[in-house]
Amino acid sequence: MSDDRARLGWSVPELGAVVQLMVRSDAEARALAGKAPANSVHICQGIRSNGHVGVVQRALRDRGLRQWVVMETVDDAGARGAVERIEYGRLFFLWRNSLEGVLATGHSTADWVAARGMPSDRVYPFAYFLPDRAKDLVPTVRARGPFRFLFVGQFIARKRLDLLIRALGRLVDRFEFELAVVGSGPLEMQLRTDAEAALQERVRWIGRLPQTDVPAAMAEADCLVLPSRHDGWGAVVSEALMTGVPAICSDACGAAAAVRASAVGGVFRTDDEADLAAHLRRTMQAGPARPAERDALARWAACLGASAGAEYLLKIIAHRQAGGARPAPPWAVRPQDAVKSPVLPDQRSAAILS
Repeated sequence: MSDDRARLGWSVPELGAVVQLMVRSDAEARALAGKAPANSVHICQGIRSNGHVGVVQRALRDRGLRQWVVMETVDDAGARGAVERIEYGRLFFLWRNSLEGVLATGHSTADWVAARGMPSDRVYPFAYFLPDRAKDLVPTVRARGPFRFLFVGQFIARKRLDLLIRALGRLVDRFEFELAVVGSGPLEMQLRTDAEAALQERVRWIGRLPQTDVPAAMAEADCLVLPSRHDGWGAVVSEALMTGVPAICSDACGAAAAVRASAVGGVFRTDDEADLAAHLRRTMQAGPARPAERDALARWAACLGASAGAEYLLKIIAHRQAGGARPAPPWAVRPQDAVKSPVLPDQRSAAILS
């Protein structure tokens, strides 16, 4: 576990039967790629400035092995964004004949990659899939009180907690609500000052929590809000939905695909305070989800879990090799269909093993 992730509360995952090999030099990376079996399939992170990963990718290309790229949404705002688009267009032109496909994480990433020159039939929408929710875990509902919004993340400019505070400030005189904040960061003092001015006593500062404790905080909330200026996916959105909690996020978050598919919460225009306030208002007017609704949402959101992701990945790889019907992203199943015929994590695992 890297130091920066540990500071954010991440924990080392259980890898099961996975064998993890660490390389510390380009020579070790090339040697590892040279040992890969001829029928192996390789999934590499990105195609730009990849250090040892780039060395492996070139070695795999020289051997003609099956190679995929997984990448998230690229922040291409402003003048720098124009340079990014040109550079990625150049890279996909160079690599398109060597890549079997691209796993495009984020609601707009697949179209963005195709626009850079990668054939669209080799680009598949993808996501960050989280550990499966225990099949016997029933989403809890706290004792009633003010409508509770939740923010989970770093206190940095990109996460736009300041925008959320200002948007809620527009609604202070019209609704009873509170904001619970999980996280820490360099902007904490300024954000506390802003919150005191805009929201008075309506903010509860929880501080940083271990990753394993975040679902409990989410279960106490009525709606999670991720107002980021840019997020490749936004794992807290998936965590909330899998806990049965509706989510609101900006359209610059990759997880907007899951929010739209969930049919609850909403997606607002990035950096648009008025649009965010409108989504917050509509969510409060709709009222807190009932226990049965939260349970139905959590059951549907199993599509964002690791078992569903693994099954989808295997289908993608098989589709590129054998053709046939293109697999649909797991979140493309309508929530009402999932409620009628829920597929629990243990059932998904059985399907993979069979």
